[in-house]
Parts: sequence; C-alpha cells; structure tokens
Amino acid sequence: MRLKIIGAAGEVTGSSYLLECGASRVLVDCGIFQGKEDDRKNREPFSFSPVSLDAVLLTHAHMDHSGRIPLLVKEGFKGKVFATLPTLELVKVLWYDSANLMKEEAEWKTKKNSRKGLEEVEPLYSAEHVDQSIRHLSASSYDDKIEVAPGISVRFRDAGHILGSAILEIWLVEGEKEVKIVFSGDLGPQKTVMERNPAIISSADYVVMESTYGDRLHKSNEETRAEFRSVFEKVLKDKGKVFIPSFVVDRAQRVLYELALLQDQGILGSNVPIFFDSPMGVKATEIYKKHTNLLSSEIQQYISEGKDPFSPGKLKYVSSVEDSRAINGVKHAVVVAGSGMINGGRIVHHLKHGIWDPNNHLVFVGYQAKGTMGRRIIEGEKNIRIAGEEVSVKAELHTINGFSAHADRDDLLAWASNFTNSPFFLITHGEPESSLAFSETLKKAGMKSAVPTAGQELELEPNGAAKAPKIIEQPVMLRVEDMSSVLSEILTLVSGMKDGRPAASEEDILPLLQSSKILLETAKKKMSEKKV
Repeated sequence: MRLKIIGAAGEVTGSSYLLECGASRVLVDCGIFQGKEDDRKNREPFSFSPVSLDAVLLTHAHMDHSGRIPLLVKEGFKGKVFATLPTLELVKVLWYDSANLMKEEAEWKTKKNSRKGLEEVEPLYSAEHVDQSIRHLSASSYDDKIEVAPGISVRFRDAGHILGSAILEIWLVEGEKEVKIVFSGDLGPQKTVMERNPAIISSADYVVMESTYGDRLHKSNEETRAEFRSVFEKVLKDKGKVFIPSFVVDRAQRVLYELALLQDQGILGSNVPIFFDSPMGVKATEIYKKHTNLLSSEIQQYISEGKDPFSPGKLKYVSSVEDSRAINGVKHAVVVAGSGMINGGRIVHHLKHGIWDPNNHLVFVGYQAKGTMGRRIIEGEKNIRIAGEEVSVKAELHTINGFSAHADRDDLLAWASNFTNSPFFLITHGEPESSLAFSETLKKAGMKSAVPTAGQELELEPNGAAKAPKIIEQPVMLRVEDMSSVLSEILTLVSGMKDGRPAASEEDILPLLQSSKILLETAKKKMSEKKV
C-alpha cells in the first residue's frame, strides 16, 4: 500500500495524489496548476500511466482539483470518476468553459507564432475530450461506503467548502492488512454561511490535509460583513464602479447573497445596477438553486422568508460579449465577473477599462496564488499589462478574506482535533510558509505531522499512527530561473511601500529596511563575484 504526492505540495493548485493497493491504482483529484508557469506544468506528462488507473476520486469541482481530468481521459484513462452529484453537475460547466478558453488562447498564440514561423499551439484538451470525460462520471451520495477498485473503498463526507465538496474516508485492504487514510479536500470554516459545517471524522491512520490558510486567521462573519458594507458606503459616495473578480462556483453566489443583504438593509440602493458577467457563473448558480437542501441553515432561513439568496434587485445576468462590452459605458455599477485570480475571464476586460480610475474600487474576495495578476496587484504593482495594454492601477483596492470558503488556521486545528486515535497528518495544498506553519501548529498540539514535497512516496502501514513514517521535510529551494522573479517581487514590494504610509513609527521600521539593504548589497556582491 502506497501513497504518492503528485501535486498541491508547496502550492495551492494542481491537487493530485496516487494511491496503490495490491494491483489497484486510484487517483485522488487531478487538478490544473494556476499561477506561475501554469501552462508548462499542465502540459508536463503525468508521472503515471493514465491507462493503469482504476478510478479517480474527486473531492470537489474547483479546477485546481478537477481541471486535468479531461487530459487524463485524452491520454487513455478508462475508469470511473466518482464524486457527489452536485460536483459532477458543476464540473460539466467548468470543463466546457475551460475547453473553450483553451481553444481561444491556442488560436491566439498560433496566430502570433505564424508571424514568426513557429509551430501551431494545441489546447491542453478540447470540448470533445470533455464529452468523453462526462461518460466516465459516476455519482456518489454522502455517507455511503462504496468499493471503487479491488481492495479500495471510499466514503464521501461533507467538507463544507463549496456545493458538493467532500472529505474522503478511504480504506485500503491487502490480505490481512487494512489502512484508513482521510483526504480533507478543501475544508470550509467551522462557522459557515453558504454550506453546512465540515463533517466530523474521529479515526484514521493517515490524514492528508489542506493548509491554504494554515498560517493566518480570517475575520469573523460580522467583521467581514462590516468591512464589505463600508466598501459600498464609499462606492456610493464616489459614484464609481466596484469590480469583484470572483470564482464563479460558490464565491460568486456568496457575493450575490451579501449584496442582497445590503439591499435588505437599505445600504445598497435599488438604483445601482449589478452585473453578473459570467455565462458559466449563471449556470453554476442554477445548480446551487437546484440543491438548496445541501446549503446552510442561514440560507435555508432566507429562502423560507420567500426570498432568493442569489438574486439581489437590479441584478442582470450578462451572457453575450456585446452586453459585456456595453458595461464599459455604465459609470456607476457593481460588476461581478470571473476569474477570481484575474488570470483570464471577463474581469480582465473590465479592469482594462476601469482599474485606472481612482473613483472605482477593486474588491478581492478570494485567495490569490503566487504569479497571478491578482496577487501582483495586491502586492502593490502600480502598472500592469492587461489584455495587451499597459494600465495604471489607481482604483482603490480592498481585500476581504472573510468570504473565503476555506477554513483558517483555527478552523483547521479544530477539525484536526476531532481525531481521537492520533493519526499522522500530511500537510499539503498550501504555500510553503502556510504548510510549515500549520504543521508546527499541529505538533505543538501534540499531533504527528509533516510537510511532504511533490514526488514523495510513502509506504502505508496499518496503525500508521503508532509509528511515525519517515518523511524528510525538504527546504524550499529556488531554481536559478526563479531569481528574476524574486527580484521582480522585491521591486513590486518596494514600489508599494514608497507610496504607503506606515502604521508603525519610523523608528520601528527603519532598522528592518536597513537590514534588508545590507542583505541586498551582499547578494549583489555575490552575483558580481560569480560573474568574475
């Protein structure tokens, strides 16, 4: 019995794990990479033969967990993809949209390459591969234990992250040996708004656990809503636009619900139009409306009062490109559009036409991975190249992490503390700082924990909690080609600091800056020595 870490190690995208038990091989998640060098990573060959897999177990629909399944099918996968019914409905929407975007991007790159005499660019996969992938989907209900391959059984439990999201309880049986391994998937917070609370699981030998926000805390729902309200109070005074880049599954629905609440409170006037500019998001919202029985008690109560949580007043669903472009002529409005990290989608078009205006506001309501345009804007980049044009960033920026569908550090610790038999925790799905910090949090709480790296393999033994497996936690190593990226990030930070006002006194900050200056001078000296 063996576990191999394939993706989401040292980063929050590309989730994928390979389980082997006897002659059976099962993949848990098969997600795309997002952010820096994403195209290269997504095109790298799988580290296993897709034909050899018996099944794929999918924790939820988000593309960083599901997005490479059509590629898996393209390369020969013949088994079933098991997931909850809402997840299967959502991935159909996401995969077709992804295939269309890939096709458009490939055509654009091919056009550019043809002028240089270079080869055509093929999309990662096509709509035809999505058609084939859909035939592999198999719905599973929550809490039923099913066998997915000889010696491998799974039970899907509610993860409270997005509609249909699941924690996986997996049993591996080989001869007289049995091992139980739990995959947290992406966990929702303990105090939820959209979904139900994450299921409590009390026993396992091993737990593969996410750590997206393993080193920080979210604001409370009350604090987050107060922050969101203050943004709109200012927007109303400025008479500008508010742009909300949003993941179109769950986050967009949460934003629509919060806008409806602001209207109920009389804060957001009925004269302010709200544009939901995402054909895919509209389809996802219909799926949410179909499965409201799986949503939280708060949403259930809102519906019982005869109100639609996802249809605030003055809401207009935008489908056509012409209607999307027409929004440019509207001076005062709320624009919710994908993608959440501004690495594509219609939000790019809107920001090109509005991020330069200081009367406008840009509100981030989700995680921004390293290398994405959203992350660069948050870190203070003042000029960005967007849709082929250099644009100044002058809109007022707001980051509201409390809307996240991810658990924060204390939520993660609370969930992990439900285990009573002291399993061994493998901390993944987080940037290095976050994963290492959460691993230390677990150790301080008396739990066994380690942070594996991509490519590491682990022999799974019965009662694995009784003896900690040997995992060498490797330091994060920078490749030579990463140096220019690090220098760019330093320049971006310095640019943002020059224009900002320190909250602390200069006496507290100046020594830190002087130390940084000395380190940079040392690095520059070593670079010069190396050239000589």
